Amino acid sequence: MNVTQQNLSTRRDFIKTTGQFAAVSALAGVAIPHVHAAGDNTIQLALIGCGGRGNGAVANAMSAGGLVLGDSGGTERAQNSGAGGPIKLVAMADLRQDRLDQSHEALTRALGNQVEVPNDRRFLGFDAYKKAIDCLKPGDVALLTTHAAFRAPHLEYCVEKGINVFMEKDFAADPGGVKRIIRAGEAAERKGLKVAAGLMCRHSTARQAMIQKIRDGAMGDIQLIRAYRMDPGYFMGPKPGGVNELLWQLSPGQPFQFMWSSGGIFIELMIHQIDECFWLKDSWPVSAHGVGGRFPGSTDCSQNLDTYSIEYTFADGTKALVTGRYIPNCDNDFATFVHGTKCGGKFSGNIHAPTSFICKNQHIEQTNIAWRAPKETVNPWQMEWDVLLSAIRNNKPHNEARRAALSNLGAIMGRAAVHSGKTITWEQAMASDFKFCPNVDELTEKSPAPVQADAQGRYPAPMPGKTVEI
Repeated sequence: MNVTQQNLSTRRDFIKTTGQFAAVSALAGVAIPHVHAAGDNTIQLALIGCGGRGNGAVANAMSAGGLVLGDSGGTERAQNSGAGGPIKLVAMADLRQDRLDQSHEALTRALGNQVEVPNDRRFLGFDAYKKAIDCLKPGDVALLTTHAAFRAPHLEYCVEKGINVFMEKDFAADPGGVKRIIRAGEAAERKGLKVAAGLMCRHSTARQAMIQKIRDGAMGDIQLIRAYRMDPGYFMGPKPGGVNELLWQLSPGQPFQFMWSSGGIFIELMIHQIDECFWLKDSWPVSAHGVGGRFPGSTDCSQNLDTYSIEYTFADGTKALVTGRYIPNCDNDFATFVHGTKCGGKFSGNIHAPTSFICKNQHIEQTNIAWRAPKETVNPWQMEWDVLLSAIRNNKPHNEARRAALSNLGAIMGRAAVHSGKTITWEQAMASDFKFCPNVDELTEKSPAPVQADAQGRYPAPMPGKTVEI
């Protein structure tokens, strides 16, 4: 099954569902602060990567500004959050003309005159991001929603140009990319730029409330965290003949199948829950080890394994167990659980649902709940944009680059432990400069693909005992 057939997140279905939105401008009633550099206080957006996650992020940005998208809460929320004010999408960039055209059509249909992207501001190719970002001015926002291999160079260019950033997860495919994100984030902070990172669960009010209960001692000392993402799978057939291998690897649904382009399906799916583990412990792990593999008879031609099981150890000796399994006809699960010395609880549920509650004891059941988080009134995908635009319009500090990069490094550390068959320490991960594609900045449509298929169209899978990723 192709990865694009799965519901990877609520927001990413935006391009398929734009017809249901009544895109009505409510900006006239929004109080507009006078901090933003633009003379008319309009924040302009450039979309870099025109897939479903990028389209959804544009919709969230518009809603944060006050545009009503099928609900009546946009204007009020914008006024209360300080995010409200005019927003326009003015530039777009992608590798594929069909994606660019489809995205422009869907966004225009949903958002009306908030989309102002004529043909000469729709850019194609590996250098298209620079042309789109060059359409912005200081104080505007670039939406970096391509795959992880390209996040660092795109972020660096934004910082060079003085542009604020929303960057989707994941943020790097390898430790070398993580270091670039950290350095770019530090440069952004020196310039006073705002950087939002798409680990939206950090902006979940339900999870924030449970974190506060944990910090106040309601669960005792956290001893164990369990995170699961198990579903029918994302298998890839052999590479077809007669195609440009690089562009084929970067075509819709394919980048998740290769380590160099996205970090692989495990990190793409599990980075949110790995980040939840670190948040719950308020700490980075000191080491990770794990196992994984493929089921007998698998015909998958990608670089992914279909089973990942990782044990993270923290400085106090406590553990987080992270399990990914992508095999048909098996039990499915999508949740994060936490156990303290006093009791257990559920931190998040299916498709990142804010089912956050604490139980009376270690039995995590609906009939055993002692405390439940208040219902969210704004979903986390939206809230992260409310926070970003409020920071821009009111000149408040907001830079999530380092935290996001280190959570990404923790995910890479776990993946490397499974792929190598070795225990990987945080110090090793922080010291590593490993890169899957050292020349990612120089890629063009004529470049050879960073990883090559064999004669049967199959790609090399990790081999514990031999593979090195740290």
